[in-house]
Amino acid sequence: MSTNPSSQASAAAGSAPVAADAVKAVRRFNRFFTRRVGVLDPYLGSDLSLTDVRVLYELAHRDAPVASELARDLGLDGGYLSRILRRFEGAGWILRSASARDARQSVLTLTPAGRAAFEPLQQRSRDEAAALLAPLPPARRHELVDAMQRIEALLEPASGAAAAPKVAVLRDPVPGDIGWVVQQHGEIYWREYGWDSRFEALVADIAAQFVRKFQPGWERCWIAELEGERVGAVFVVRKSASTAQLRMLILSPRARGLGLGARLTDECIAFARAKGYRKMVLWTNSCLAAARGIYAKRGFKLVKSEPYEGFGQQAVGETWELRL
Repeated sequence: MSTNPSSQASAAAGSAPVAADAVKAVRRFNRFFTRRVGVLDPYLGSDLSLTDVRVLYELAHRDAPVASELARDLGLDGGYLSRILRRFEGAGWILRSASARDARQSVLTLTPAGRAAFEPLQQRSRDEAAALLAPLPPARRHELVDAMQRIEALLEPASGAAAAPKVAVLRDPVPGDIGWVVQQHGEIYWREYGWDSRFEALVADIAAQFVRKFQPGWERCWIAELEGERVGAVFVVRKSASTAQLRMLILSPRARGLGLGARLTDECIAFARAKGYRKMVLWTNSCLAAARGIYAKRGFKLVKSEPYEGFGQQAVGETWELRL
């Protein structure tokens, strides 16, 4: 939790002065938390700074980012960010291409080499977060996460600056979530593609099989929440001893454009690699352009395409594979 002169000035201009004890408490919490999460150590055991890794994270999880957006959302000086991006470009981690929206801007794309550099850091960060939570019983973990979300909610409106990018929380499913996944598939695919209730029935069957035959050591589901509301989900199921299958990726309309589909896909890939799977497969449809773009950027290859009639529509089913 950081403070800056602009936020302090806003507080000073407010209706009530800030008590000295409150200022001390914030500073004490800053010292405690930075030490507890290892911010003062070499970040994630790498040669990169915390800022470097944060920029890599944004590049990996945003769709068609440009430098000005990154600088604004991360609160970075433009010149400082430019130097970071030049280093990344020199290392072969990013590519620049002309923006269709603004010819003065360049779209930044993480290369396969950049993703290979980022993914171990992301997994190390997950491991460190899990190690922080592991000693706590489940009820205390939820209490801690709720407290963190509360801090975000209290501070964000008072920032006096542009609102920070919305970040979804990923969690394990609880009773009621699987039904929501089925409902979202039924509603969204009917509204946007005209697929009838037979598709909802198919998803219900897949979801029920996941629950009934769940293999906790080899399978996983993530539910995404945004401001306390469910907005997305994805599943990894065990197809064979060497092959994982990505299934039922879904995002509600309000969660689109936040990079959440990419983030959920990355979680699946990281989980499959950590479990020792050698391949990940998925089935999708040619009309799902956004999802197909996410898969292609992560190295999935289209290996089979087949027209079919189903769910009241003419469609083209596709099988994609990723070597892990």
